[in-house]
Amino acid sequence: MTRWTPTDYQPDDFANRRHIGPSPAEMAEMLRAVGAESLEDLIGQTVPQAIRQESPLDWPALSEAGLLERMRRVAAKNRVMTSLIGQGYYGTVTPPAIQRNILENPAWYTAYTPYQPEIAQGRLEALLNFQTMVADLTGLPIANASLLDEATAAAEAMAMAKRQAKSKAGAFFVDRNLHPQTIAVIETRAAPLGIEIIRGDAAQDLDPAQVFGAIFQYPGTYGHIRDLGADIAALHGAGALAVVASDLLALCLLKEPGAMGADIVVGSAQRFGVPMGYGGPHAGFMSCRDELKRAMPGRIVGVSIDAKGNKAYRLSLQTREQHIRREKATSNVCTAQALLAVMASFYAVFHGPVGLRAIAQRVHLHAVTIADALRGAGAEVAPEAFFDTITVRVGVGQAGILAAAEQRGINLRKVGRDRVGISVDETTDAGVIARLLDAFGIEDAARPATAPAIPEDLLRDSDYLTHPVFHMNRAESEMMRYMRRLSDRDLALDRAMIPLGSCTMKLNAAAEMMPITWPEFGALHPFAPKDQAAGYAEAIEDLEAKLCQITGYDAFSMQPNSGAQGEYAGLLTIAAYHRARGEDRDICLIPVSAHGTNPASAQMAGMKVVVVKSAPNGDIDLEDFADKAAKAGEKLAAVMITYPSTHGVFEDTVRDVCRITHEHGGQVYIDGANMNALVGLVKPGEIGGDVSHLNLHKTFAIPHGGGGPGMGPIGVKAHLAPFLPGDPREQDSGAVSAAPWGSASILLISWAYCLMMGGAGLTQATRVAILNANYIASRLAGAYPILFMGNRGRVAHECILDTRPFAEHGVTVDDIAKRLIDNGFHAPTMSWPVAGTLMVEPTESETKAEIDRFIAALLAIRDEISDVAEGRIAAEDSPLRHAPHTVEDLVKDWDRAYSREQGCFPPGAFRVDKYWPPVGRVDNAYGDRNLVCTCPPLEAYAEAAE
Repeated sequence: MTRWTPTDYQPDDFANRRHIGPSPAEMAEMLRAVGAESLEDLIGQTVPQAIRQESPLDWPALSEAGLLERMRRVAAKNRVMTSLIGQGYYGTVTPPAIQRNILENPAWYTAYTPYQPEIAQGRLEALLNFQTMVADLTGLPIANASLLDEATAAAEAMAMAKRQAKSKAGAFFVDRNLHPQTIAVIETRAAPLGIEIIRGDAAQDLDPAQVFGAIFQYPGTYGHIRDLGADIAALHGAGALAVVASDLLALCLLKEPGAMGADIVVGSAQRFGVPMGYGGPHAGFMSCRDELKRAMPGRIVGVSIDAKGNKAYRLSLQTREQHIRREKATSNVCTAQALLAVMASFYAVFHGPVGLRAIAQRVHLHAVTIADALRGAGAEVAPEAFFDTITVRVGVGQAGILAAAEQRGINLRKVGRDRVGISVDETTDAGVIARLLDAFGIEDAARPATAPAIPEDLLRDSDYLTHPVFHMNRAESEMMRYMRRLSDRDLALDRAMIPLGSCTMKLNAAAEMMPITWPEFGALHPFAPKDQAAGYAEAIEDLEAKLCQITGYDAFSMQPNSGAQGEYAGLLTIAAYHRARGEDRDICLIPVSAHGTNPASAQMAGMKVVVVKSAPNGDIDLEDFADKAAKAGEKLAAVMITYPSTHGVFEDTVRDVCRITHEHGGQVYIDGANMNALVGLVKPGEIGGDVSHLNLHKTFAIPHGGGGPGMGPIGVKAHLAPFLPGDPREQDSGAVSAAPWGSASILLISWAYCLMMGGAGLTQATRVAILNANYIASRLAGAYPILFMGNRGRVAHECILDTRPFAEHGVTVDDIAKRLIDNGFHAPTMSWPVAGTLMVEPTESETKAEIDRFIAALLAIRDEISDVAEGRIAAEDSPLRHAPHTVEDLVKDWDRAYSREQGCFPPGAFRVDKYWPPVGRVDNAYGDRNLVCTCPPLEAYAEAAE
């Protein structure tokens, strides 16, 4: 008898052995629990047969080793040059301690948006550091926790100025010294809002009486610096607001915009240690005067207190946000750039104010050295006053100079027909300067400059980064420990399942993440010549082809750098299509259950929102929909639906909704938030969709990064393809973000995910996501009402637990969410899409053991609710109300009506590796009443504790 027993284990099978959590044996157990004979039987009971796709996804899977070998070959097709192009993107040095401990650390990149502040204190502190850094450097008191990029921040600032200015003028002035891509995005944003854009030279063409606001670039895109105080004072005299787009490194030397009277300052934190990445992701920033803080878009981290009076951080003023204000929202901002903002904040902590000033001085003097050498050789160099950027008039020799520089490994900026631009950065050294000057025919060694080219009245004389966090000992051991302390305060996917409905917190595999830090991908400027980015072109084209096959659409735009940005871009594409046909359509039908960003995006695209009712079972009320579509008639522009629905079920009537819309000449926008239930089973472009955005940070494995980055590319049917966003360097491009391919470097993650999963693996992931959700629904159905089930009694990839009945006993959805922290879990999505409920999405990546641990936690919580309901303990005395429990609770005197064991070690919680939240329940009202959005002085902490 042989001892040789063949095995079917495939160690290189990424889809089934690494990405998908349950083993085949565990799936069999789960199928028995849900009452299905097989996985395909369950899918048949869940997904309507009428919408199932006919052809399977057919590309083969790569192993992890095979993927990395493929990525190396593709990366080698990119040519990494020394970029002196500038235009808002610069070479920078990412300190290895930050690269390894932040960017490459799943404790930071797999965390979710900090809506549960008790388990997000680490990243909230890092983001508060970011806000403090931005506020200090710009000279304004309030900053947000990042926006998508500089161009979209500028567009948001324009909209913010329109709402807040006393002037009733309808125009906005754009200084011609703004970066071209910023101008393009501003123009895109202005058009549907009816804002007239006036472009010109601010020194000559600005008439404050004509505008509600103006934006200046400081330093300008061609290097110019000047005091904007007089222009800003004139604007204020006319009731208009002033926006300044600036550069954080320059502000380490230059007079800050706040000192000139600026109302709003925007820009990018990219050059604070974040690689260019062919366009992103990078943290855009915005700061403003205190009086404008409630009008500021995006997230604001504030300081509050917990239940014991200890200092605690939280997101402040959340009632401003789009998911609450819906069509009344002034912005659809949803995803920020939290991970990149954290990197930039640690760059500032790492170097401190003295280090940042030294870097800025070195950059500036290198630029002066180059300018002096060129002038000494007879060249015409402008401007006289600058920080890091100059232009050189080269006449008909422009092409020759650009080519000579490229031969020496340097990219310069083409400016007009007779100039070249040179932007110096942190990576510039004597060798780069020598190669550059050689391209101009200057062989003599440049004499290093010692005197600045900054006028005395423009040199900064105020302090910045005075808080102790920016003056800590910068030994790497201390920095490493500070990063570790902060990450230990958080709960991310590297600790536990994050079962957030609609947010798809799935595995972000290490092999998918590795290539983004390779210099062949990270060091490319987004406006580098295309022949230097052949690797990126190959990756993006193949990803687009795969997404087309997955969705049934004909073309994609990769430009939108968030899901909400994708919604906005998709609706603009629809609007442009209608205009091209000579049709005046502006009504958008949106179900009441839609994502909060949907109505906000429609408003931004210039559409009027008409809300459609839900039927009692949670489906779209087809009668109400048909009636409102008929009433809209020739004004119907679009309908926005989410499929499967936001209520977590596959609606049988989706084709009817699409048909009715098309009969009235409208276009169907299918929100891709729930694409994790469709891939390989249903193609939205084949069931009637005309356009969809895909949340690549959900379905396609880009990590959430503590609240960003995200990507939201849009797929369209062929008739809409001509109206997709164009190159942001071009006028009338319809661009929605600063770079042609958005946050291009993280597209690599989704491409790697598709390559390693293969078509069959992606399909299996969808099936298992549906299995995991139905398993949870089946196991919890006796303890918690499941709010919506499909017509066949199944949920899709998520389910909604109805906790509203417990409110009559004094137990709130907040109590349950905070108690889950004690059990070692992040709460599911709270009170959305239905107030007082929990929406649970386990994804396909969670193992049965982890799901069972989560179920055990919820069942134990249900027993505690019964204790309250049956009078054994009052709600205010129960562990539910005191949750979450901290180590401080454990070691202090215990006088509670339940044991320490029950309070601190409930079912689901690990004993040895238990997660302890650093603070108790955070007081949200206190934080809004006492708004503090920058690092407070140390004495304020003592006052809070008192």
